[in-house]
Amino acid sequence: MRILIYGLGGVGGYIASYLCQTENEIVGVARGEHLHAIKQNGLHVVEDEKEFSAHFQAVDEKELSGYFDIVLFCVKSYDLKDTALTCKPFVDKNTLVLSLSNGVEHGDTLRGLLDAKVLEGCVYILSHIQRAGEIRKMGSVFALIFAGEGSDVLASVFESARLRYKVAENIAEAIWKKYIFIATFAMLTSYYDEPIRSIYENHYDDAVNVLKEVSAVAKAKNIDIEDEIEKSLLSASKLPQSASTSMHKDIKAKKRDELETLSGYLVTEAKRLHVSVPEIEKYYDGLLKLHH
Repeated sequence: MRILIYGLGGVGGYIASYLCQTENEIVGVARGEHLHAIKQNGLHVVEDEKEFSAHFQAVDEKELSGYFDIVLFCVKSYDLKDTALTCKPFVDKNTLVLSLSNGVEHGDTLRGLLDAKVLEGCVYILSHIQRAGEIRKMGSVFALIFAGEGSDVLASVFESARLRYKVAENIAEAIWKKYIFIATFAMLTSYYDEPIRSIYENHYDDAVNVLKEVSAVAKAKNIDIEDEIEKSLLSASKLPQSASTSMHKDIKAKKRDELETLSGYLVTEAKRLHVSVPEIEKYYDGLLKLHH
């Protein structure tokens, strides 16, 4: 099969580096110095226990051609619509499409843009571009979670790549279980300019309050993630001291960020559902003033 990984950052680069060890043809889309380095030397991956170089076809979006059986969108949430439209000529109703971007609405977005088999999913991983052509993955956490028509095909691909995965029984709940953690700690790490474990240690009550509000929004949508409040706090307490969120890193680097996906969406949805979220509103407004 021909598989496109759109976005070779911490998520897409890591996944591509394992997929290219299978018999499938792997194409990855990247930009700038990162793309140039991958074209020259392959993609270097550094994990806690090992490091290796992966070689596959890396292109920019203008070099895309042919047909893809599977497309994995591993871009920032604000780029999803544009990248989906870029891919439109290279997919059809039989193509399996999955977004692994942060957020909870991406399946609906892709269904509105592409005539393809759209799966819903998310990924758990701590990784980032360390330098052009190099991905650093921290810790042992890795899991791809997805569901939808074609899940069996995706499962066999990830199985052959030795990537941990799970086909979810309730994918909406699974996506919100990730979202409650990432949205809460993206807001707090960015607002306080501290890594995740420092938020747990220094701003525990704030974390509890935001987690409760995210859970309340989910409950209004008939999704029960109340158990995730304690689990999220436990996860935060065990992370490496330096681990932070991608939104925090982007804001510090003055790059475009996912504030609307990880905070603004909750404010808007809470209003629509008549749910009170004063803490989320406080951090959202504060971050808008500070960085926008």
